[in-house]
Amino acid sequence: MRGLVVALSSTLTLQSSAARSTVGPATSHILHRLFQRTPTQSTSLHTKSTRTTLAASASLSSMAASFSPEKARVPPALPAPAPPITKFKIGICQLKVTADKERNILHARTAVEEAAEKGAKLVLLPEIWNSPYSNDSFPVYAEDIDAGFDASPSTAMLAETARRLNITLIGGSIPERSGDKLYNTCCVYGPDGKLKAKHRKIHLFDIDIPGKITFKESQTLTAGETPTVVDTEVGRIGIGICYDIRFQELAMLYCARGAQLICYPGAFNMTTGPLHWELLQRARAVDNQLYVATCSPARDAAAGYVAWGHSTLIGPFGEVLATTEHDEAIIISEVDYSQIELRRTNLPLEQQRRGDLYQLVDVERLSSE
Repeated sequence: MRGLVVALSSTLTLQSSAARSTVGPATSHILHRLFQRTPTQSTSLHTKSTRTTLAASASLSSMAASFSPEKARVPPALPAPAPPITKFKIGICQLKVTADKERNILHARTAVEEAAEKGAKLVLLPEIWNSPYSNDSFPVYAEDIDAGFDASPSTAMLAETARRLNITLIGGSIPERSGDKLYNTCCVYGPDGKLKAKHRKIHLFDIDIPGKITFKESQTLTAGETPTVVDTEVGRIGIGICYDIRFQELAMLYCARGAQLICYPGAFNMTTGPLHWELLQRARAVDNQLYVATCSPARDAAAGYVAWGHSTLIGPFGEVLATTEHDEAIIISEVDYSQIELRRTNLPLEQQRRGDLYQLVDVERLSSE
């Protein structure tokens, strides 16, 4: 009706003075009544419009409920907890790795110190930062983390540095020896220097791209058995290592457990890196509407395994917030958890899932209930 009134008004306005002179008092009175609404009429129309909007909203809500979105996650998704802080700086340390283990440890400690000096409350190190990345090196550089700091100088440094700098430290990953098995393991330390979580790489990097790259971690490493979500002083964080990022189910599971950030230490190579590294990070972030941080070793063209680099922080809308090239670098950027709430309000995916058609089952949570 509003568009019609505007059109009629325009027509009347464009008429000539001669035409207007033919409109007598009676006609003028009729036109005046046609285009003038009483306050009661306006209120009535507004009320009808509001009722129509509410009815449409109720219809959509009813439709969403019939899709059973809460059943799309089994058990039902956990709400994200209120984080201790909603905004903080993250430091991502892209480091060059050498064959000198002691040098690697000292170099990593210096980088963490620099990140903390620049205000980082959470610091992330690369995958396999204390050892060359090779099946020959893993057994030689592996440490028995559970045996204590005397048997694990790399984690001893991580714990001491986290405590001294009063930060949360996600210690990239190192080769871990446990009995007769080797793992690719990430340790998370709190500001008190205590171990908060240990993630063993779940999906082993076994690939064969003829003429490009062939690598099989399974020749020496054993796959981890447990997804890892840890509550820290900077929020609830999910942990994955490199190849873990390719499996969207793990990220979905972390999101359903209330993670606000997923950290992936990773060392993509010169074949898959240019094609998939940023793509996968942005996909994991935008699909789950949370932050994703990755940390790669710096590129060493003379190494047996050449890392792509390009460590990155991705926001919950899939946006690249900070990144670097392939050389050594320390990225300092900001994580703002209010952006998660904003994006989940913009796109309420959690309420729009089709639990009547598909489900993601968290086997560990389900079996513990």
